[in-house]
Amino acid sequence: MDASAAKLIGMGLAAIGMIGAGIGVGSVWASLIQAVGRNPAAKDNVQTFAYIGFAVTEFIALLAFVVAILVYVS
Repeated sequence: MDASAAKLIGMGLAAIGMIGAGIGVGSVWASLIQAVGRNPAAKDNVQTFAYIGFAVTEFIALLAFVVAILVYVS
């Protein structure tokens, strides 16, 4: 196997982490909509935690992307 082909395969495998992040973001927003639908008065409290969960999930996607790029560059 060629070294450049192995790098591309490794990059693709490292990018699989972004799939989980996409699922996590969908779960965060679905939970926010469900919580606000059940108790609209608690929107401000729940929304703060949803933004924190969204940021952490997006950080994981960014980390997977950076690892994929590092695999390709090295």
